[in-house]
Amino acid sequence: MSKTALITGASSGIGLEFARIHAKRGGNLIVVARSADKLNALKRELEEQNSCIVTVIEKDLVADGAAREVYDAVKAAGIEVDYLINNAGFGGHGKFHERAWEQDLAMIKLNVVALTELTRLFLPDFVARGRGRVLNVSSTAGMVPGPLQAVYFATKAYVTSFSNAIAEELHDTRITVTALLPGATETGFASAAGLEKTGMFEHGASARSVARDGYEAMLDGRLEVISGLPLSQKAMLRAAPMMPKRRLLRQVRQMQEARS
Repeated sequence: MSKTALITGASSGIGLEFARIHAKRGGNLIVVARSADKLNALKRELEEQNSCIVTVIEKDLVADGAAREVYDAVKAAGIEVDYLINNAGFGGHGKFHERAWEQDLAMIKLNVVALTELTRLFLPDFVARGRGRVLNVSSTAGMVPGPLQAVYFATKAYVTSFSNAIAEELHDTRITVTALLPGATETGFASAAGLEKTGMFEHGASARSVARDGYEAMLDGRLEVISGLPLSQKAMLRAAPMMPKRRLLRQVRQMQEARS
């Protein structure tokens, strides 16, 4: 029986690759993003190349009530979601006190509030059926504080903590919750966040490889998976708990400072 995956942020990057991977395996999809044109192009691509049905929901998840509207649209269409993949998110570069508050507030609404609300809406359905999988896209950024990306790093710390916690709450069920923690990934995120001239994205992993790692970890019911992390950053993250906090903060800041 085909499994239906709902994927947010499905029009580009890792979300787009999630959709392609799932469709290739014969699964149906509900794809959610702001761009109807991109979603409809994706629908044509996936339905022409695979045996699947793709439902498009054009929605800006930053808007108040958007998550509930997505859920209501799915219920009204009579579609049963098997996999909830909360992928939508964005970042931003600069000193917190100098950045536009509206940008950081939108980031919190998308990275934290929309993800949490969609999980809260769909999870009771999973529990009632006794099956379902949730994949929340976090980041290795959430493993350390992030000077010059203070809000983004904090939102991803939340996503990992939240995902781990509810996974344990559901330990005696057939529902799993997985956190995907990518490193720097070639998705367009860097240019959108103003990070293309920093050291963070020198060796970005492909969106396809990161999506594949996350998708497989979700199917395996793993608690979390780190993907696409360069060796230098792996070493830093392993050492982070033992480093003096000031030194760690300085090192992270230096990695994010723009290079001439």
